[in-house]
Amino acid sequence: MRKGRAKDRIIVPDPRYKSELVSKFVNNLMEDGKKSTAYKIFYEAMDRMEQKGIEDPLETWKKGLENVTPQVEVRSRRVGGATFQIPQEIRNSRKLSQGMKWLLQYAAKRNGKSMGEKLADESIAASKEEGAAFKKKEDTHRMAEANKAFAHYRF
Repeated sequence: MRKGRAKDRIIVPDPRYKSELVSKFVNNLMEDGKKSTAYKIFYEAMDRMEQKGIEDPLETWKKGLENVTPQVEVRSRRVGGATFQIPQEIRNSRKLSQGMKWLLQYAAKRNGKSMGEKLADESIAASKEEGAAFKKKEDTHRMAEANKAFAHYRF
């Protein structure tokens, strides 16, 4: 067993917006340790959102991320040979990472030329409470609501 909780790492704010949230998102976007490429993709998405007539692309992206961030999730638990889906609230760090991962996952599945374009489109859709990432959050909440009867099995 572990001796204690892992310490939270210090996250350096990104160069353009001076935001730790953007840095965390870029870290999720990064593949094979290519952080500069991940920053290029993110900033391209912000520039594309600006070209589409959005005054403050960072605020739109933040609103989209907030809209796809789940509040509850279901976890499997075996009780007497049967497996139940038990709804549980999620801690803040996990909420944020789930929202970021879903936004990136469904942006990658979109149609478009570059990842920057896809990310811009998915962020705009999420800020309007549309898109696949928002649907994923809604499905997760719906599943938790449907299994509310098993909440007393919580661990």
